Amino acid sequence: MKTSKEIRQEFISFFEERDHRFVRSSPVVPNDDPTLLFTNAGMNQFKDVFLNTGKREYVRAVNSQKCIRASGKHNDLEDVGRDNYHHTFFEMLGNWSFGDYFKKDAITWAWELFTQYWHLPKSRLWATVFEGSAAEGLEPDHEAIELWKTCTDIQHNQILLCSKKDNFWEMGDVGPCGPCSEIHVDLGEGTCPKSGKGGHVCGVNIDGCWRFVELWNLVFIQFNRLPNGQLERLPACHVDTGMGLERICRVLQSVDSNYSTDLFVPILEKIQEVTGIRDDTDEKKVAYRVIADHLRALSFAIADGAIPSNDGRGHVLRRMLRRATRFGRVLGMHQPFIYQLVPAIVAVMGDAFPEIKTQAAHVARVIHSEEESFGQTLDQGLEIFEQMLSGITAGSARIFSGSDAFKLYDTYGFPIDLTRLMCEEKGLTVDEPEFEKCMDQQRLQARNAAKFRMNLGEWIVLKEGKASSFTGYNSLSAETSVIRYSKNDKNQLLLVLEQTPFYAESGGQVADRGTLIQNGQKWNVLDVYKEGDSIVHVCEGDTIPDQSAIQAVVSPENRSAITRNHTATHLLHAALKEVVGQHVNQAGSVVHPEYLRFDFTHFDKLSDDEITRIEQIVNRNIRANISLQSYETQYTKAIQNGVTALFSEKYADRVRVIQIGAVSSELCGGCHVHATGDIGSFRIQVESAIASGVRRIIALTGHTAEKLTREESRAIQDAKRLLNVSHDSLAPAIEKLLEEKRHLEKALRESQRETAGNDANRMASQAITMDGIRVLVHQLKVDSLEALKDLGDSLRETLQPGIILLAGEVNQKPTLLCVISQDLINKKYHAGDIVNQVAALADGKGGGKPHMAQAGIKAPEKLPQALLQAPELIRAYIQSR
Repeated sequence: MKTSKEIRQEFISFFEERDHRFVRSSPVVPNDDPTLLFTNAGMNQFKDVFLNTGKREYVRAVNSQKCIRASGKHNDLEDVGRDNYHHTFFEMLGNWSFGDYFKKDAITWAWELFTQYWHLPKSRLWATVFEGSAAEGLEPDHEAIELWKTCTDIQHNQILLCSKKDNFWEMGDVGPCGPCSEIHVDLGEGTCPKSGKGGHVCGVNIDGCWRFVELWNLVFIQFNRLPNGQLERLPACHVDTGMGLERICRVLQSVDSNYSTDLFVPILEKIQEVTGIRDDTDEKKVAYRVIADHLRALSFAIADGAIPSNDGRGHVLRRMLRRATRFGRVLGMHQPFIYQLVPAIVAVMGDAFPEIKTQAAHVARVIHSEEESFGQTLDQGLEIFEQMLSGITAGSARIFSGSDAFKLYDTYGFPIDLTRLMCEEKGLTVDEPEFEKCMDQQRLQARNAAKFRMNLGEWIVLKEGKASSFTGYNSLSAETSVIRYSKNDKNQLLLVLEQTPFYAESGGQVADRGTLIQNGQKWNVLDVYKEGDSIVHVCEGDTIPDQSAIQAVVSPENRSAITRNHTATHLLHAALKEVVGQHVNQAGSVVHPEYLRFDFTHFDKLSDDEITRIEQIVNRNIRANISLQSYETQYTKAIQNGVTALFSEKYADRVRVIQIGAVSSELCGGCHVHATGDIGSFRIQVESAIASGVRRIIALTGHTAEKLTREESRAIQDAKRLLNVSHDSLAPAIEKLLEEKRHLEKALRESQRETAGNDANRMASQAITMDGIRVLVHQLKVDSLEALKDLGDSLRETLQPGIILLAGEVNQKPTLLCVISQDLINKKYHAGDIVNQVAALADGKGGGKPHMAQAGIKAPEKLPQALLQAPELIRAYIQSR
């Protein structure tokens, strides 16, 4: 039986022998593409080629790409575990042609690999071809049909014409697109549990059919979709193919499921070992599969730099981990355990993807932390869910309230798909419109935080050529020419230059600032960004450029500040590894002229001693004035030599290395000082947590670090002068002042309580009796909310049984406070019910605990009338009990 490692390598070698360049998988977290949460197809890293905004030094490529489909249009999350072939994480084997070979070679090689190389039975293979679309004015793909008939020996009746839905691929609403041919395999009778049930007839492209499974999609990119919906033929045609490794392993290993391949079996066995549960019932089998699948997606996403959080891709990861944790309950696991499975992922996939080995400890710690935090509320949420079910009677519509689903989400962190899953197990459906209504009411920010750059105008071409070359490593000025220009939605001028010294924002380093000058006209450069192989300069100014020479000048002060902070970032990274541990890895950075921001993987707050040691190490290396060396080499050679790479970044085969003596060696395309002494000095300003397992340092260098030191020194001198103490006596003097302040506050508090007690005795005489309950409604002047609560507590002790409603102005805001004695609380009275009824009369609302609740007032002018009506409202409340 072929192993998955052999199948992956055989696919790559097959196309390498046919002059394809092997291209490493890009990260599953596409930090350079704001339109994607996760890499979801092998073509993602070649998108610029298909969009004609970039190019490669090769025209044929092959790779195995890490992919996640768990959100948006491509979302397999809720199918996982229910069938044999859907996953959130999968590997996509693919081969590409960029304007080189086309349909004939793609079809011929696919058939050759399947039937001659891997010896799949020809009788079990089916090919689908685009049947055309009258609405689009597209004819059937006659070329592909004929090629299948003449270049392969597939049975002609197993070539099927299928609709645009299944056999026409589009990148988006606009852009490259074209027909495709899919190769399906017939797994044989008895492999589809739906066969003969509910009218289901097994067949190719039949929704939900388990017998006929797509293996490989051959996409022929030959059109461009225009904004008006029309199609135009591309000048160069491309091939983009994708085949799921998990599915082809299932077929070649002759097993009954993707989960029975060697990609999953070791992980499933580890789950059984850790949980101590070995059970083949359907419920347990689904739990095993969901946990194994979600673990793979989580591990690779975290290894590539993502962190579970409440928005964006982090929210998707948190959803997956919480689903996996809930399925752990099915296996009797009430303590964190998923993190213990990470070594099984490393064993299966560490050779193909070394980053999962390098980041294994970090991945396990992040997962463990998330399991712990969610586990504390999961069991309580499940108990609440069961209580919510008790209100649904057997004869009802079997609808689970959308507001209850929202409560589970908002209070206990249950994603809606988790609630939906639990409801399905009980034969219920969730009222999702009501849930969405609740979400809309709570949602304070837009769902999609992705940042897009809009170019509203058409590009005006002044000179042929698409690529820009960066010359700014060695010079801050260049005489160049404009390739093309446009305007954006802010009416700013966009210029693409043939050569430019301006660094475009990337790798955490912000863009350069400066000026462009042509024929006496001057434009200020506000931003610079990459668009494929082009470097776009965002400029301030209305004058349109022409074809004459243009002078590009980078601000030397701005660039100098950036380079100081960028090199300091490398020194900081090295110092963190030395002081905190080798597990520290960069998880993001911003290199700005005024500061540097460095995010790193670590779970504990840095101590004052650790921060001091890190600063000392960085400043020692600055004083050593170490010369920097930059050189280019092959990526694989750099990694073998121990050069640090960030796995969230996408690197070309040839990379640039920044070497700082024996201190640091990193892959980096950014700008740096010539020697560390140019940095001047280094100070850490802030150290904080930003996510589970990720911390952030904000630091200063050069004149900004000196400014911070001067400000701190001035503050210390002022404190010494005001307290009239020496430097050594300053801290004890401040501690003494703070202690005196605490004593005074305590004495004031006790005095306020005594006053409140006296006031309570005086005010109690004004209470009236309603059905044996002492009721007091009173408006008074009060210094603080604490004083109002103290008075309420005193009255609560004095008036028993009693209901007290107090109105006071706190921080210039009218506030209502209701307190209820304990004997009434035992009878299910609740202060929040009363305070909200009265507050509503003055457009206010609030809440609190049964014994004490408060409310804010939005219409102060209505408060006097509300207080007049309060006694009758309280009377009605008492009588309703």
